[in-house]
Amino acid sequence: MRNFLGRLKKYSKVSYFSFWFLIIFYLVSFFADILIPYHFDYQFRDKPYHPPSKIHFIDTEGRFHIKPFVYETFVDDPIFRTYKENYSVRYPIKFLVDGPERNVFFIFKTKKYLFGVDAPAGIFLFGTDTYGRDIFSRLLYGSRISLSISIIGVLISFVLGMITGGFAGYFGGITDQVLMRIVEILMVFPSFYLMLSLRAMFPLNLSSIQVYFLIVMILSLIGWAGLARIIRGMVLSIKEEDYVLAARSLGLSHWRILVFHILPNTFSYTITAITISVPGYIIGESALSLLGLGIQEPYPSWGNILSSTVGNIRVISDAPWLLLAGAFIFIILINFNILGDALRNVLDPKNW
Repeated sequence: MRNFLGRLKKYSKVSYFSFWFLIIFYLVSFFADILIPYHFDYQFRDKPYHPPSKIHFIDTEGRFHIKPFVYETFVDDPIFRTYKENYSVRYPIKFLVDGPERNVFFIFKTKKYLFGVDAPAGIFLFGTDTYGRDIFSRLLYGSRISLSISIIGVLISFVLGMITGGFAGYFGGITDQVLMRIVEILMVFPSFYLMLSLRAMFPLNLSSIQVYFLIVMILSLIGWAGLARIIRGMVLSIKEEDYVLAARSLGLSHWRILVFHILPNTFSYTITAITISVPGYIIGESALSLLGLGIQEPYPSWGNILSSTVGNIRVISDAPWLLLAGAFIFIILINFNILGDALRNVLDPKNW
């Protein structure tokens, strides 16, 4: 691992930063239940489209305070949705505060939140949506759904692709012909329309958990065909290497030769391809949720957070913080592409 990070840093400091950025972001999303200040579905009915809270260190009299604080806000103009601060009372930001009961990792229940402020004030780092729900909490919780779908989906599809391509390239003949024709049929259809068609085959009233696994299945089914063709080509070349012929002469089984001697030599390409493919799975999930075919309310994902801005120019102009989900998607995609481009060179044995 140390040698890998050293080569990555030597190749590009930007890709090294992207690697650690993605690691930290995934850790944050994994521990979203602990880090969010409010339950993702808790509504502040009197604070719809609340702008990001202003965190203060200096009060109205010019005195500096070590502990940051916020002021209570109230609606100043309900038509234009403007808020004003009530400077009469300061509300310090506290840690491990009480709030609505929630499940943590679906294992235990707790009323403790990492940080917050006393009622009636609220702390909204990224503002609120049309129902007064904290966008920061929903983005963190939604990141766990969007990112986990991409990781699980890409792993399943790449296992399918490696097995299919490995079998086709190693055994050849009728096995190769049948498997490659299946692959070509899948590759004929545009992936986005195929994804919509597969989703349309199932009812719309599925639970969020059912939709979650359905999206994983759909994205996995679409994504493995391209990899299978490339792995097949690599296996056709690798199976003629001397060490493979030596393994056959020793009487090793075809399965053992394929799994332990041939496919591992495709890992340098496979790891790079996985990294580059993850953004496509994130976009796929976001697109389905944006169109109302993915993760359903009240559970958040980056796609359905963005759905409230579709076709509503006033919402975008009055509450631009609702577009932060799109910014998160963009940042993650850029970092995965930078890392994938670096891994293509770092994992190439010719550059070792």
